[in-house]
Amino acid sequence: MQWLRDIFAESSVAGSVLALSLVIALGIALGKIKIKGVSIGSTWILFVGIFLSHMGLNADSHCLHFAREIGLIFFVYSIGLQVGPGFFSSFKEGGVRLNAIALFMILFGVALAVGIYFATSLDMPTVVGILSGAVTNTPGLGAAQQTYADMKGEGADLISLGYAVAYPLGVLGAIASMMLLRRIFRINLDSERAILHSREGAGSSAKRLTFRVENPALFGMEISKIAELSKRHLVISRILRADSSVEIPTASSALRSGDSVLVVLESKDEAFVGAFIGRPVEMEWRKLDTKLVSRRILITRPNLNGKSLGKLGLFGGGAYNITRVNRAGIDLVAHPGLKLQMGDGVTVVGSADAVEGVEKLLGNSMKRLREPNLIPIFFGIFLGVLLGSVPFAFPGIPQPVKLGLAGGPLVVAILIGRFGYRINMVTYTTLSANLMLREMGISLFLASVGLGAGANFFSTLLGGGYVWIAYGALITMLPMLAAGAVARGVFKMDYFSICGMLSGASTNPPALAYSNAVAANDAPAVSYATVYPLSMFMRVLTAQMLILFFCS
Repeated sequence: MQWLRDIFAESSVAGSVLALSLVIALGIALGKIKIKGVSIGSTWILFVGIFLSHMGLNADSHCLHFAREIGLIFFVYSIGLQVGPGFFSSFKEGGVRLNAIALFMILFGVALAVGIYFATSLDMPTVVGILSGAVTNTPGLGAAQQTYADMKGEGADLISLGYAVAYPLGVLGAIASMMLLRRIFRINLDSERAILHSREGAGSSAKRLTFRVENPALFGMEISKIAELSKRHLVISRILRADSSVEIPTASSALRSGDSVLVVLESKDEAFVGAFIGRPVEMEWRKLDTKLVSRRILITRPNLNGKSLGKLGLFGGGAYNITRVNRAGIDLVAHPGLKLQMGDGVTVVGSADAVEGVEKLLGNSMKRLREPNLIPIFFGIFLGVLLGSVPFAFPGIPQPVKLGLAGGPLVVAILIGRFGYRINMVTYTTLSANLMLREMGISLFLASVGLGAGANFFSTLLGGGYVWIAYGALITMLPMLAAGAVARGVFKMDYFSICGMLSGASTNPPALAYSNAVAANDAPAVSYATVYPLSMFMRVLTAQMLILFFCS
């Protein structure tokens, strides 16, 4: 068995792969253990890496550095692709407020770090390392190290040690802060999910309601003119005439007194449409339109990506009607200007022959959707790394600031996820594929950090570094609790969005993983992605500024 010992003893690629695999496997296994129903999940990978590294498990430093960075890139890029389609709408609905709270949290943490510097005998490189570890910000650590090296001509090991000592409690402290906020405000998770669901339902999601035509101004008016007059996105899917016949309306179909119409509309327009058309009524359309077929058809033809319903000639057909489009779990009301994307589910109502014709046009091939689209992933990562490497110069700061290998790919992923269809780029990725990429990324990142920090972790800890843990805990928890209290107590934000915002402001992927597990919805990921770009930029900028102002 000497050959096996040699593999682990040498700093080789094979040994590094074995070490990473062992750490990840053990960490994931431990992450399944729950104490009082709570588990820190994949964060266990970090602690397993620290322990095994302390016990002598070796890995090549270059391999660890690559695994850490590529893992972080995969993690943030998959998040960006997931939240990209709804990112800008969420920013309009509350993104300014989220970023303002995140900025308050960041500056609070920096103020605490400066206070610790003046109140103790620690030098600023150590304090900056503790600050970066407390908020789990590796790019800030790298920026501080580079700035110090450029100024002094040598590296500062204390920055890395402060980071390594503060990092574990930076992860646990963030999760503990979220748990504490939940207890302070007596938050019931099921109630929060119900409230969040009702808020989403009150937004732009589609509903199907039946109305009796009672407005005399609409008698004899064509459907196309009714939609234009209402200035709303609504689709009249079916009409029940006085003779009990059911028909699929066309643009030229006219309404009559006493007609009952099945309308697909945005939830927020329900009251308006009731006043505009007539009173709502209950009706079982399935028993009435036995000759009509309603089917959800998937968009699986790449050439349709980014094409609107109107340009494809799919809106206002005679033998069928497209009523809504399901995208990322949300029903959108169909209208001529709505652009289709790969993976959309289009609800078509009409005769069987007409629906089959639409199905042939749109594709509806699950096999095609299961095929991975790797070009947008790696091309996007390429663009993201380029963006993250662009230096941004600020007056009075000698060293340029960069978004880094995390911020750049995240920004590009959000843009591609939102606007990729406009350049006919197919960005659809199955949920399982996205989740696999995300979990692989965070696992590689945590394992690499743990193996890299374990060698000097315990010696630094026992040599007085345990005090650094307390300082790091203050920097981690006090700003998060203050920001969370403001978000909940003042702005009445939902708990899941708060958790995502706190995770993003602290640039803490493990905290986001915990938030996603608790929420079981996309609210944490959306708020995380909303604040992450600005937070990452500010974390890197403040780390550099602290070194420049206090070490020159």
